[in-house]
Amino acid sequence: MARIQFGTLSIPSCPVDKYIEKIFDSGGSPEHEIDVKNYDSFAETLKELENGELDLLAMPAEILHGRQLEMYNANCEVLGARAPRTPNMILVSENKIKYQPRSAIILSDSKLIRRQLRRARKGLRVLSTKAFIEIENIKANFNDDLEKYSWWEELRLNENIDGYVIPRAIYSEVNINGRRHSLLPDPHDLGDSHYLPQPYSDLVVIIGRENFPKSIAQLFTEVEGDTIWKMQDYFLGSMDEKQLESIGILVRHRKLSTLMIQAEKHKDLIMEQSFHDLEGEVITNEVLVEFRIENVSNNGKKTISLHRVVPYSKFQIAMVATEKDWKKILERAEMNDFIND
Repeated sequence: MARIQFGTLSIPSCPVDKYIEKIFDSGGSPEHEIDVKNYDSFAETLKELENGELDLLAMPAEILHGRQLEMYNANCEVLGARAPRTPNMILVSENKIKYQPRSAIILSDSKLIRRQLRRARKGLRVLSTKAFIEIENIKANFNDDLEKYSWWEELRLNENIDGYVIPRAIYSEVNINGRRHSLLPDPHDLGDSHYLPQPYSDLVVIIGRENFPKSIAQLFTEVEGDTIWKMQDYFLGSMDEKQLESIGILVRHRKLSTLMIQAEKHKDLIMEQSFHDLEGEVITNEVLVEFRIENVSNNGKKTISLHRVVPYSKFQIAMVATEKDWKKILERAEMNDFIND
């Protein structure tokens, strides 16, 4: 029986160690003995992968962004990925966004979320932790994100703020008794607010040495996760951190029946007709790949977006053409100074 040295690297918003533990607890890979070790340093894990002390590493995709050269220099590569479990953020507040009182104070340290909230509702005071501390002229220090979010909860309970936005994974770790509202990509009614996830949100990649047996790596990866990683990496890999801050992105596998129900509900005739021929017959029985990307202006008043749905067998060809279209849209937006609005 082969023994696999498996490493995990986690962050509060993407607790990879807990995700992997669930896989093993459910009986995953029974034909292999697996030793799991949790790490704190990406550089340390790369060194152990390169030296053969570690076989596979599961880590948040967002940590890998901008550091792929380090991975390649260590003769390692991404062997696959696991689809996000909890990519959406949570609003902790007594009221939903559209029912917030005027000038309500909502805290979020995500620039994208702040822009999306301004888009959803005018008149809110959507602030980062830094901005709130400076405005209120108070002192606050945190050892980690959990301490920061616990402080936010105290502010909310004391009615110093009206709410805050927190990653779903962290919400489960903090003692919070308030009402929660999921910020979802699909509005209940057409025209309602939507919230695409942040880049790489809760996406887990599996890294190993070059030429590591794909058959073993595939025991821990998922087809949908691979699709999500390939598309996000293709679109976002060359962006710097500042460019990523205003980008919302969603990649997922969809069933045609689910999309048709959604299209009928929202009276989306284009979507309804896209996968039917002139006789109304379905032209594909494949799993579909849905891709959505948007860039939200600073004040939330303008959004540029692109939405494509393609059969799984054609998604890699389609993403090349889609990326070209997206670049053209961005170039036009930059000419109009869209981002600074």
